[in-house]
Amino acid sequence: MDSIAIGILALQGAFAEHKAALLRLNLNRGINVVLVRTPEDLSQCDALIIPGGESTTIALLARLAGLLDPLKEFGKIKPVWGTCAGAILLSESVVGAKKGGQELLGGMSVKIARNGWGSQVESFEAPLDLNGVKDASRPFQAFFIRAPVVLELSPSSNDPPVTIVARIPLDLLPPALMEENMSEEDPRTVVALRQGRHLLTTFHPELTEDDRFHEYFVASCVLSS
Repeated sequence: MDSIAIGILALQGAFAEHKAALLRLNLNRGINVVLVRTPEDLSQCDALIIPGGESTTIALLARLAGLLDPLKEFGKIKPVWGTCAGAILLSESVVGAKKGGQELLGGMSVKIARNGWGSQVESFEAPLDLNGVKDASRPFQAFFIRAPVVLELSPSSNDPPVTIVARIPLDLLPPALMEENMSEEDPRTVVALRQGRHLLTTFHPELTEDDRFHEYFVASCVLSS
């Protein structure tokens, strides 16, 4: 059976860790990992992961590499997974952008806040409640590093529906995000979601030895579509 080519945008951030996780997967389909640095690299890919890092820097480097417009076109027809900074780039709008604004790729009906959990020293880890991921009854221990926060889910009638894949328990939200009478269904508890063939995670699955989110992306977003 032919292998699938999964690209990882390799301009800045944790692309090596994503590659290692993909190569650990044991699926019924071979995976060829492509480190994407040029439009030519991107053209070889069946799907793409945009890693964590610094979203403004990634967008700038993508523009300098001639990748920004090809990435936008790629996301219209092929699966893309954004983690942390990648999640910001896939969003429809962003709050807290640096001076001069934040260039976005778009593709997901999400409003997101940069560094919504706080600064680097306020990074933390937490067990997540899962939906649709393998062994969903077993929590996923997730790392949040200057993570963005989902503020709003706003799919239009013409957009693919949004599926919540993971939430952080309400009692583990940082105090700065807590509000009186806040519901467990509040968008700010959403830390992983799928829309169509795209996946967004505000944390760093690649920094663990638990590869369930990589398996979910390949099996559910890439191979099943």
